[in-house]
Amino acid sequence: MLLLRRAAQAAVRTNQSRSFSASQTHLNHRKGLVLGVFEKEGEEGSLHLTEAAAGFDQSLSGKLSELLKISGPALKKGKSRVFYGIHKDFPCVAVVGLGKSSAGVCGTENWDVSKESIRQAVSAGCRLLQDLEVNHVQVDACGDAQSAAEGATLGLFQYDQLKSKKKTKVTTQLHGSADSAGWEKGLMYAEGQNLARLLMEAPANHITPTAFANTIEEKLAAHAERVTINKRFAWIEEQQMGAFLSVSKGSEEPPVFLELHYNGSPDSTQAPLLLVGKGITFDSGGISLKPSPSMDAMRADMGGAATVCASIVTAVALKLPINIIGLAPLCENMPSGKATKPGDVVTAKNGKTIQVDNTDAEGRLILADALCYGHTFNPRAIVNVATLTGAMDVALGSAATGVFTNSDWLYEQLHKASVVTGDRVWRMPLFQHYTRQVTDSQLADLNNIGKYSRSGGACTAAAFLREFVTAPHWAHLDIAGVMSNKDEVPYLRKGMSGRPTRTLVEFAAGLHTII
Repeated sequence: MLLLRRAAQAAVRTNQSRSFSASQTHLNHRKGLVLGVFEKEGEEGSLHLTEAAAGFDQSLSGKLSELLKISGPALKKGKSRVFYGIHKDFPCVAVVGLGKSSAGVCGTENWDVSKESIRQAVSAGCRLLQDLEVNHVQVDACGDAQSAAEGATLGLFQYDQLKSKKKTKVTTQLHGSADSAGWEKGLMYAEGQNLARLLMEAPANHITPTAFANTIEEKLAAHAERVTINKRFAWIEEQQMGAFLSVSKGSEEPPVFLELHYNGSPDSTQAPLLLVGKGITFDSGGISLKPSPSMDAMRADMGGAATVCASIVTAVALKLPINIIGLAPLCENMPSGKATKPGDVVTAKNGKTIQVDNTDAEGRLILADALCYGHTFNPRAIVNVATLTGAMDVALGSAATGVFTNSDWLYEQLHKASVVTGDRVWRMPLFQHYTRQVTDSQLADLNNIGKYSRSGGACTAAAFLREFVTAPHWAHLDIAGVMSNKDEVPYLRKGMSGRPTRTLVEFAAGLHTII
């Protein structure tokens, strides 16, 4: 698998192309082209071709413009049209609507409208051609090669590894633009998110804690000079991580504490960014058993670990000049005769005792020990990511990741990154009001659920985590609402989303410019 990956990377260096299927053989070499058109400002029904589309149109003596006029109404944002046989090199040409070229950052939507429009349009065009069994697509940069690459790569991803019948494999290549660096960057950002999607979508019997750790180790194997990987087993008990172990004890699968060190900064003394991801590879709820409908989706309860590890893999590929440490406590939450029972009291790494009144509130337990351990590295900032609470989904749905933080500066950096990627974040309250609800425990220092049960569940979970944080710059990202995609994000197919991997990467990339 590693050899295939290196071969793919070599192909990228020569022609900026990517493949989206396991097989590399028997290509029919059916070529397609995706071109963009903008709505002309102030002229209803008029179109303005992108630079690449205009060049293509000129090579056809205006035939593309003519066909666009006679084939139907002007292409609106997000709409597309396919033309056949108009160019000898491209039997299929998909033209996609990009909306207005003047659109930029929207303060109401909290994202860059132009970038999002390009991602959506390019994704739609590539999928249209894939459905026509075109297996090599050249893509118009549409004025932003990175966003175009992200749209193509994210849009074509399909988890079909375990199916006999697979989607047509498609390679993509930049067309009509000199911005190969932007295109390459977009590919790496999107491939990072696709890695998280792959891990989250795979069944729990394929991605066990050990298999998860081995997969990340394999992805980073070629970068041993800059990356240190520790897969810890017995060490967990030595560290007295009683909260983590209390969750794992009901499962036959052994827990793993995955620790990644990326040394990207020329200054080896630079304080690292610490990323911590919840890694429950399957969450049955334990003795507090979940309802059976949709329990299968709990294979993705390691989405925090998946996005954290995928973002580090991407940071390494981008050679970001920053030091990053990633921590992922990995285990299953299962019922058995050995499992933690409601009312049990466990002791975390920092000595605080926790009354476990609900074994399905397990993510905060494994994160508590990981956060305690992470402080030993004196990080410049701590960001933990977790599919932590259903209450977060109720509050924000899939529109944005909820952020709870003790640092205005840190939220500003995360928000700025999310505006660029279109994978948004939104700040949530971290009041003492919620802290009092988790510190009022009958038997221990803390209770793992709030005093008033479901009320403000996402907020009480964040307040619980804050009891294990002393760093001045810490943020907790609750990604339960963005874990999966139905049709809310047009350039992601139905399934596990891998969000907010690109936002984490963009955030890390921006940190190196800040002293």
